[in-house]
Amino acid sequence: MTIIESQKPTFKKVESEWFNYYQTLQEVQMLEEAILHPFDEDPDDPTIVKGLNSVRQPGDPTQRSATRLTTHKQLNYLREVTSAIETVYNESSDEYKRLIHLRYWQRGKKLTWESIALKMNISERQARRWRNEIVQSTIEILGWR
Repeated sequence: MTIIESQKPTFKKVESEWFNYYQTLQEVQMLEEAILHPFDEDPDDPTIVKGLNSVRQPGDPTQRSATRLTTHKQLNYLREVTSAIETVYNESSDEYKRLIHLRYWQRGKKLTWESIALKMNISERQARRWRNEIVQSTIEILGWR
């Protein structure tokens, strides 16, 4: 397989997906709930009332929900991204996983490359190289360029 060099905007986009991984998981869950329960009452939103918004449709409601879940473009996109991130993470070594946690999933203050390298006992250049490999692997799984 020929490795195609990724474009800078793609690299930045994929890296931002790593930073936002947990928010994306929450968004997937919210979209799934909205698709599965589209006419539920929301006590905080007086415009949504079950009796006024629910329309009975003939057919199988379970099949309609399943179809909506599988054909929703945004949901499919978010699932594809989170799946790629999970694949790269699960196939990574313990050092790479530690880098991922320090760089992308650390709560609070974002660490500099220098502080990440110090915590991992490696050079700053090595930490950046590992980051490049992580992002490039994600790009390849997603099939982006």
